[in-house]
Amino acid sequence: MSTQTLLLPPLSRLSGVFALPRLLGRGDREPARMPGLLAALAEVFAVPGSGLPVAALLREAQAHDAGENVWLCADPAWVRAELAGARLLACGALGLARDEAEELARPLRPLLGDAGMLLEISTPDRWQLRLPVGSPLPSFAAPETVLGQHLLAHLPQGAEGRRWRALFTELQVLLHQHPRNRARAQQGLPPVNALWLWGGGALPSRPRTTLTRLLSADPLARALAQHARVTICSDMAQLRGLGDTWVDLAERAPQDVQPFLDAAVRRLRRGAVLRLAFLDGARWRITSAQRWRFWRRAWRP
Repeated sequence: MSTQTLLLPPLSRLSGVFALPRLLGRGDREPARMPGLLAALAEVFAVPGSGLPVAALLREAQAHDAGENVWLCADPAWVRAELAGARLLACGALGLARDEAEELARPLRPLLGDAGMLLEISTPDRWQLRLPVGSPLPSFAAPETVLGQHLLAHLPQGAEGRRWRALFTELQVLLHQHPRNRARAQQGLPPVNALWLWGGGALPSRPRTTLTRLLSADPLARALAQHARVTICSDMAQLRGLGDTWVDLAERAPQDVQPFLDAAVRRLRRGAVLRLAFLDGARWRITSAQRWRFWRRAWRP
């Protein structure tokens, strides 16, 4: 029996999706999970080790040269200074062109080189640090847990984090002084005044998964699928057939979710299992037989 998982926006954003409350009312609610994309991916891809080595997976998918090195995401970010500290407002989604990214990176490379790291720009919005094999790393916070919050509590802590806190500050100083940021301000664009470090580790062995196909525009989801040898689909038509599938609708507008939900219900009628994973951590499982639970009321928040 195949299972289709739909990764959906938070429940609070889907109040206008037709028939969703009725479907939830007839299905079984599962225990809530941690919110966010990383937790949802960890449910379907079992990666060896602790933590997801995001940087190595993205680098391998983009450049195929991750090797045995340790990698660390160093995504261009916008940090706003406030009286109480500093707040992360954007990370890896600042609309940089390739020449802008290279220009911003140029003064950072000597500093990082002196620290034993090589700055690689896989795409203008996704940068990585290449570290020597076996380099130890402290724990870093993923952007999805930090966006909109003050930074101090999310920087690496303790003695092992001191070096990285100092590096974060030195990179901020160099970027704050960069003439490209003055040009961006004149164009009404947010500055690139920090690099957010996260997702460290070496490329893992092949992840374990039951998935046969995946539909997603997210670079990390696609990188995991590629590393696990899961077929990456480009549209709904390619999802047809046997096998477990995973469909990423987390960034879709409610009206764009409806066609995928209708298609998933049609699969239910053919005996498939449907899992609904919401970005806020809520989870539901619906089987074909549960469609006939007419006595159940529609779900209400």
